Amino acid sequence: MMEKAGYETADLSSSVPLTDQIDAILGVPEVDCGVDAVGYEAHGLGESSDKEAPEAALNSMFEVVRAGGAIGIPGIYVGNDPGSKHDRAKNGTLDLALGAAWFKSLTLVTGMAPVRNYSLELMQAILWNRIDLPAVMNTEVVPIDQGPDAYARFSAGSSKKFVIDPNGMLKK
Repeated sequence: MMEKAGYETADLSSSVPLTDQIDAILGVPEVDCGVDAVGYEAHGLGESSDKEAPEAALNSMFEVVRAGGAIGIPGIYVGNDPGSKHDRAKNGTLDLALGAAWFKSLTLVTGMAPVRNYSLELMQAILWNRIDLPAVMNTEVVPIDQGPDAYARFSAGSSKKFVIDPNGMLKK
């Protein structure tokens, strides 16, 4: 989805280390910042990419974000995840390599994304066609009678963002 929108991507299911993939794209094995928008439902890397590993996204960013960089964490890490397959996540704890983040003096910002801080810039980018929002958001408009199915698909991990159109007034 992101490649179609023109972005370079890393293949998290590849056995090639993430730092090597970043190096192939940028010419350096690190990035200035990262965003964990997944939360408890993160999966591992390489051979473990099909297995849930709640701490994988954060630990990977501790490795690839440069010293003095920043990590935004709008991914959902509520107090606990009772539905998790992992006992630590069920209790709201993760096996994080916090020493790696501390050693690099990383800035971690957690919680819901402060969308009001960015709404003006985002609106301008959309209005002036500097961002292809449908390609990036991967939206699907569904009529209200398909709402329950859309919720079930989203809950099961669909990468789509569903827009429920109760009156049939939106473009498909």
